[in-house]
Amino acid sequence: MSSVKIECVVSEGYGIGESPVWDEKESALLCVDITGRKVCRWSSLTKRVQAIAVDAPVSSVALQKSGDYVITLGTRFAALKWKEQLVTTITHVDKDKPNNRFNDGKVDPAGRYFAGTMAEEIRPAVLERHQGSLYTLFSDHSVVKHFDQVDISNGLDWSLDHKTFFYIDSLSYSVDAFDYDLQTGKIGNRRTIYRLEKEESIPDGMCIDTEGKLWVACYDGGRVIRLDPETGKRLQTVKLPVDKTTSCCFGGKDYSEMYVTSARDGMDKEWLSRQPQAGGVFKITGLGVKGVPPYPFAC
Repeated sequence: MSSVKIECVVSEGYGIGESPVWDEKESALLCVDITGRKVCRWSSLTKRVQAIAVDAPVSSVALQKSGDYVITLGTRFAALKWKEQLVTTITHVDKDKPNNRFNDGKVDPAGRYFAGTMAEEIRPAVLERHQGSLYTLFSDHSVVKHFDQVDISNGLDWSLDHKTFFYIDSLSYSVDAFDYDLQTGKIGNRRTIYRLEKEESIPDGMCIDTEGKLWVACYDGGRVIRLDPETGKRLQTVKLPVDKTTSCCFGGKDYSEMYVTSARDGMDKEWLSRQPQAGGVFKITGLGVKGVPPYPFAC
């Protein structure tokens, strides 16, 4: 194992930093601040952050084939033109649930945007339960609902052979797998592949590496863990200097760097004084594995 190094590259102190995505074209890391209502882009070349403010909690961002971005905003799927700072609604979900918002989202290997909803939190990880659903936005802007009764729809990714969909509903404290049909985007045969241990706390965002192993950010656990989805075993733990680690992705020119977002919402002054980098974005190098480039939304 090479020596693992952790560096805070963005110290903006996001309320809930989430949804890191590498934009190869820009040599930049995208992410969102959900409660700060902004989409952010950190350039690895200039080390500067640009941010676009939006009108609702923004919970995920993804690349678009056209070169722009798509986002989940409140209970809307929306398109974001970065240069023009223009947000256009694509479609609404959960219209009957005014207290809901989207949470994590990611594009599948065929260019469909998967994202799930949840009830707004009363305080971090405390909310009305079973209010969320998991959706897919297709390139023709139609939407399919896969299932409901979700607490906090969170991390998602696909196996390297595209036959398995991995998914986290945070308050189940587990990582689940589904059979996946790439042709149709249908999922089925849900099963649990890993249950988190007490000190790992709440599973949040997730990504996959080129060896087919999953990396899960543990909210309130201050770590990312590497799991083998075949055996259900934890292979590695990387601890970070903040408790509220929220999500992770691979990036950099060869996808050998890992980027981890974090949150500071719900932390009091004393807690923040112990963890001044809370809400920052961290770069981890020396993991000895690479990640899979993100798929763009096919529209």
